[in-house]
Amino acid sequence: MMEMLLRQCSKEFLHFAACLQPCRLQHCGQGHGRPGRFLVSRLFQPANLWEDRELGVEGRQGELTCRSQRLMLRAGLIHPASPGCYYYLPHTLRAVEKLVRVIDQEMRAIGGQKLNMPSLCAADLWKRSERWDLMGKELFRLRDRHNGEYCLGPTHEEAVTELIASLGSLSYRQLPLMLYQITRKFRDEPKPRFGLLRGREFYMKDMYTFDVSEEAARQTYDTVCQAYCHLFERLGLSFVKVRADTGSIGGKLSHEFQLPADIGEDRLLICANCSFSANVETVQAGEADCPECRGKLTETKGIEVGHTFYLGTKYSSIFSASYNTPQNKPAVTEMGCFGLGVTRILAASIEVLSTEDSIRWPGLLAPYQVCILPPKKGSKEEEAAGLVDALYDGLGEAVPALRGEVLLDDRTQLTIGKRLKDASRLGYPYVIVAGRRILEDQPHFEVCCQNTGETVFLTREGVFDFLRNVQTV
Repeated sequence: MMEMLLRQCSKEFLHFAACLQPCRLQHCGQGHGRPGRFLVSRLFQPANLWEDRELGVEGRQGELTCRSQRLMLRAGLIHPASPGCYYYLPHTLRAVEKLVRVIDQEMRAIGGQKLNMPSLCAADLWKRSERWDLMGKELFRLRDRHNGEYCLGPTHEEAVTELIASLGSLSYRQLPLMLYQITRKFRDEPKPRFGLLRGREFYMKDMYTFDVSEEAARQTYDTVCQAYCHLFERLGLSFVKVRADTGSIGGKLSHEFQLPADIGEDRLLICANCSFSANVETVQAGEADCPECRGKLTETKGIEVGHTFYLGTKYSSIFSASYNTPQNKPAVTEMGCFGLGVTRILAASIEVLSTEDSIRWPGLLAPYQVCILPPKKGSKEEEAAGLVDALYDGLGEAVPALRGEVLLDDRTQLTIGKRLKDASRLGYPYVIVAGRRILEDQPHFEVCCQNTGETVFLTREGVFDFLRNVQTV
């Protein structure tokens, strides 16, 4: 009796397994799927991409004023919450986190130390620096239940200088000291626009440096600027470093890092004969010739993605941030501050790299590096679905850098063409298609390189070799 029962259970199990085997790719997204797999059907993403419709800030297409905003909304990368504020959805957050890792690498390479300061800043600090009134309506201001005044920090010069001052005098041996944070910032923009390019809430990297002398502070200033240049070079972005106005932050010297773009709000003057470049705000009105070589200045537009300031003792003298000299005498520190618009870099890179219909990312920042498209359900190629399984599972072992970087588009009820169009719009750098050549005696996958437009046909081992050169962070 027991033997008959076991035999019957075995038959039922084999029948169940046989039913599951042909459709494992279609159904793995409806349950938990295999551990470690990233399935398109499981992504939390608005349906506007799949339905091929565009969503404006309030459902009105007229609100879409630039390419990056339109593409990010349509692809479900961001979702409007209120004017100038957005939900960052999973793809976008993955890209932001990658950018943060790249910034961390560059800042730590020059000696930067990361910390985190309160977003809620006491009004007293800002009043001591006289920026409480100078900043005007740009500050988000509030009062607590005890009638104390605060603002939501757009920058933290006052806070970090007060921190250093409260610890007592530093030793000259501790300088230069380079402290930075990557946090949300707030600015009451009168007219938020361009999606993440000009919002009221955004992510920013702000570094503050303390040095023993003006000469040392200027050397630190140059070091940080060089790190910024290296950062943008790693991201593959064409940029211009221009002279800039110090504005409400103040100081003796300032530069902006700009990405040339038609929708840029800054006007830039660039000389083709020498290295001179400047924001038009710093050049005498009507000036047509370069002040350094008398060459002709050409005007262009740019998106500001970074800003650097040599502050001198503007803040350290107010808050008494000092250090002890080798003679054990107190002296005021020389300061600099250095900003990078994290979410603005992300949006600006999409603005300058993308086509009108498809997002293109800096290679390091793509949410996922690879998207694999299995055959359509019911097609002749479906019998080779096991090869797609093997490719997906083998990629992580053959190319460890791609672990967690590969998506499987398991929506096999859709055609390859439809899924390929979606993958193009989302900008995955490499799309691998299990098409007709998957049925050859030596199966080949179609590999589409989205950033170059190149398409190659490779065996499984060839795919592994090809993708070993992909850089990740």
